[in-house]
Amino acid sequence: MIEYNGKKIKLPFVVKSHSTAMVERSNRFSGESIKLPGFAACVYDYTMYMTELTEAKDILTKQTPGFSDNQDDWQIVRNGLNWFRQYFAKEYMVLLD
Repeated sequence: MIEYNGKKIKLPFVVKSHSTAMVERSNRFSGESIKLPGFAACVYDYTMYMTELTEAKDILTKQTPGFSDNQDDWQIVRNGLNWFRQYFAKEYMVLLD
């Protein structure tokens, strides 16, 4: 749980930093950038890491991404995406939509 802008926010998983200092992240496809607090950047970074890792696992095992035997990993990705939609909708639209 982290307090940000007077609200208590439950993190979707353990992150490396609870910093509220603003940092910039860019959409890997469009290149569009946006600033967000450090803890949210950590959620974004880990969500993207798990997406790439789990897609690679699925490819290596010749399974359909998202419908594979790696549902625990895909759930981490979904948790990160859902968290962004709930707490950082504007940033979600730039980075993840």
